[in-house]
Amino acid sequence: MFPKPIEKSSRGVQIGYQVALPFALIVWLLPLIAVAVFSIKPDSDFTNGNYWGLPSSFEGFTNYGKVFFESDMPRYMINSVLITVPTVIGAIALSSMTGFALGVYKFRANLWIFFMFIAGNFVPFQILMVPVRDLSVSMGLYDTKMGLVLFHIAFQTGFCTLFMRNFIKALPFELIEAARVEGIAEWRIFWYVVLPLMKPALAALAVLIFTFIWNDYFWAVVLTQGPDAQPVTAGITSFNSQFRAAYHLMSAGSIVAALPPVLMFFLMQKHFIAGLTLGAVK
Repeated sequence: MFPKPIEKSSRGVQIGYQVALPFALIVWLLPLIAVAVFSIKPDSDFTNGNYWGLPSSFEGFTNYGKVFFESDMPRYMINSVLITVPTVIGAIALSSMTGFALGVYKFRANLWIFFMFIAGNFVPFQILMVPVRDLSVSMGLYDTKMGLVLFHIAFQTGFCTLFMRNFIKALPFELIEAARVEGIAEWRIFWYVVLPLMKPALAALAVLIFTFIWNDYFWAVVLTQGPDAQPVTAGITSFNSQFRAAYHLMSAGSIVAALPPVLMFFLMQKHFIAGLTLGAVK
C-alpha cells in the first residue's frame, strides 16, 4: 500500500534515484533560475532575443538600483508589510478564539458553525470578485490598505479556525477541567493554559498565512490601484509601459518581492516544522 523506502530498494534503483534527483531539482527551480538570470541582463538582451543565453553584460547593480531608487518599489514593499502583518495578527487572534470555543465548548450548533467555517474555504474566490469589489466601494474601502486587511482577515479566518479547532481538540482536556476545578475564569484558561500550548500551531499558521497574503495577486489587483495601497505583487506590473515591458526590472522586482517569505520561513523553520508534525507520532 505504501511506497517502499529508497534505502530498502536495490542498489541500481538507489543510484538511479541519486542521479535523477539533481536533474529533477534543476527542472523544478528552472523558472526561478530564469528570473534570477533575467534580473541581471541588460534591456538590449530582450530586444535582441537573448532570452536563455548568458548576459551580454552584467547589469545587476543597475537593474536593482533602478528597482530600489528609481521606482515605487520601496513603497509597494511597505504596503505589503502594512497589509500582511495586521492580517496575520488579526486572522490568528480571531481563529484562536473561535477554535477554542468550537473545540472546548459543547453546544447544539457547534458542528454546524464549524461546517460554515469549512464551507467558506470551498467557495471559488473568482465568483466573489464583483460583489466584494462593489461592497468595498460602497463602504469606502476600495483602494485602501484597510480594505485589503479586512478582506483577507475575513477570508483567512475560516482556514485558520479549521486549523486551530483541530489542534485544540487534540489537547488533553483534563488540563482545562483541572483549571475549572480550581475556579479559574474561562478567559484565563484560554490565555494561560491553552494559548501557551498552541505556540507551535501559531507559528506554523503564521508562516502559512504570511506566505498566502504576501503572494496574493488577484485581490491586490481587484481591490487596489496605484501605489497608495497596492502591495508589491501588483506593483511589479508598474514597470510595464503601454508599448513596452521592462522584463529585466520586473525580474529584479520579483526577486526582491520573494525574499521576505523565504526569510520568514527560515526564521520560523523550527517552529513551523514542529507545528505541522505535532501529534503525528503518539
